[in-house]
Amino acid sequence: MTAGFALEQAAGLSFLTIPAFTAAGVVGHAFTTRGGGSSPAPFNSLNLDFKVGDDPKHVLGNRDKVCRLLGAGLDRLLAAEQVHGDRVLDVDLTHAGCGARSREDALPGVDALVTATPGLLLSSYYADCVPLFFLDPRRLVIALAHAGWRGSVLRIGAKTVRRMVEHYGCRTGDILAAIGPSIGPCCYEVDQAVLDEVDKCLPDVSDCVKPGRPGRWQLDLPALNRRILLQAGIRAENITLAGYCTACRQDLFFSYRGQGGRTGRMASLLMLQGG
Repeated sequence: MTAGFALEQAAGLSFLTIPAFTAAGVVGHAFTTRGGGSSPAPFNSLNLDFKVGDDPKHVLGNRDKVCRLLGAGLDRLLAAEQVHGDRVLDVDLTHAGCGARSREDALPGVDALVTATPGLLLSSYYADCVPLFFLDPRRLVIALAHAGWRGSVLRIGAKTVRRMVEHYGCRTGDILAAIGPSIGPCCYEVDQAVLDEVDKCLPDVSDCVKPGRPGRWQLDLPALNRRILLQAGIRAENITLAGYCTACRQDLFFSYRGQGGRTGRMASLLMLQGG
């Protein structure tokens, strides 16, 4: 396991990158922070999602800014609907622009995207859920997956890995994975019903769950997803953990729980170079 994303600054933006992905030299990527955009409070300032109630003009301006950071245009950006499910979709240039300029044409019913097409900018949006990044630097295949607690217990990370293996010829030993900033166990308390679903997902979750208040449990979603990725065949040394709690670090990140449900969204962004 590798700990730590790198905090970088460019073009008036602060963003996180994954050292192992950068070293591979074949992708542009970023996980955005909340600063450097044009949205007013409570979406201040780099809100990148249309569904939160922000003015769409601000969202488009913010998206254009992060696209240019990675050398792409909005016409190459694509976004899924993100329904807290486990559907994984293969995408190519025929999907370019889907969900880029409005919520209505996002790819419906999808929470994970996989491609081997250079120049296609995958995106996914967050304010406490777990961002999962994948890169096979040998086969040149990339993927993003959105894993809240529902997606996590549905094992969306493992299903994304399986798609890379079965549809693109990837080998699990070659795949680099990264688990981005999300709410941490320090701030994420769940009830027995959620715990029951977590118990169904893994045989022993003692390293992912700790007792909280009576009838409540502190759930470590990054640790849960790491366990799932290890079971899927990803090597421990090929998994990078961001090490940030979005609720603790509201100076850097939007947090749905930390801000009472009314806040903006960060984005995970990943693109194969070329094309």
